[in-house]
This record gives sequence, structure tokens and C-alpha cells, in this order.
Amino acid sequence: MKKLLVSTFLSLFAFTTASAEVGVNVGVSGQVGLFAASVTETEGTGETHDGSDHIAIGYGSIFVEKDLGDRITIGIDYVPESLDTETAESTKYDKTTTDTQANVENKVQASFEDHTTIYVNFNINESFYVKAGMTSVDIITNESLGTGSTYGNTDTTGTVVGFGSNVDLDNGVFIRAEANYASYDSVTLTSQTNSDNKVTMGNLDGVSGKFSIGKSF
Repeated sequence: MKKLLVSTFLSLFAFTTASAEVGVNVGVSGQVGLFAASVTETEGTGETHDGSDHIAIGYGSIFVEKDLGDRITIGIDYVPESLDTETAESTKYDKTTTDTQANVENKVQASFEDHTTIYVNFNINESFYVKAGMTSVDIITNESLGTGSTYGNTDTTGTVVGFGSNVDLDNGVFIRAEANYASYDSVTLTSQTNSDNKVTMGNLDGVSGKFSIGKSF
């Protein structure tokens, strides 16, 4: 899905650049946000383990855009760094076999990599705009579970909407302040050690504030 998003953007970018003045914006952004998610593991026995958490996180990104006239801008934003959650630990009284139970320790940590967003900005006036786009991210799972299950990596896609303010400075330099809401699709993984066990990550969404500086060419 990510390759399709990027290929679509590059095709649009190449076509519009070849048929119009340059109208290209490049820049960097700093972003802080609060995101939440829930995780449920379902064992073949029918027993479930679930939990939810939220994380406050800050990160940087780079972007490139193409102006399509006075009102519309298409862009791609890429986060070059890995976004890592803290390791969540819990101890639960759980079945270890069909006949016995014991206290087991669970540790779960996830990393989000290659976070890419394709978006469209619609300019309401010279300084205010609204935004909508599609986003994708790779999810790298690291877990040590009392069930003995291990899960592979996956990816997910989602949508982002927002609004912001743009201020043009001298020599083509501009600054922006932006607020966004992003929501990602649920994903389900099957255990690599026991195909009867599955884990589902859902309710993954969050809000963020973003500050950008860039230059128009």
C-alpha cells in the first residue's frame, strides 16, 4: 500500500511539474502528539488478554509539495526516524497448560517505522488551509509473552485530517502551524509459534500539533 501511495504521488508530481511552473515547496517539520491503542491476544483455548495505553511522542519529518494553482497543494511527508514505545510489563495468573495455572510475565514493545503521509492542502485564503490525506506505517513488534507466542511485523494504513495557518516570509521562506487527527486501521497477527493464538491491535488514533519551516521554488 505504501508503494502504491508513493508511486501515485510521484506520478502526479512529475506530471504537474512538467506541465506548469516549478511551484515546489520543501521543508522540515517538528511534531508532538498523543496517541492511543488497544491490544488483545486471543489464545486457542478461548482465553483473552487485553490492554490499552497511550503515548506522548515528539518527532521530526521532511516534506515536499507541489502547488496546483492558488488553492490546492499535494504533498508527501516522511518520518526518517523510528518511533519507539516504552516496554509495557504485566504479570497475570494464566493457564500454562490445559490443567495448570501460574503467574506469567508479559512484556510488549513496538516500533513504528517508515511513517509516510500523502496529503492535499486546500487553501481557504492566503493564510488558512484545511488538510486531508492517507498515511501508512510499518509496525515492528517485540514481545515476551507468558503464552510463549511470538508475532511477526506488519503495517497499517489510515487517514489524517487537519487544519493550519501559513505565513510567507522573504525569499520564498514560509512557516506553518498545524493541528491534525490521524486514525489507523486495525491489524491482526497470527502467532509464529502457535497458529491458534492471535493478537489484534485496534483503536489506534491520536492528535498532534506540527510546526514547519520551508522554502518555495
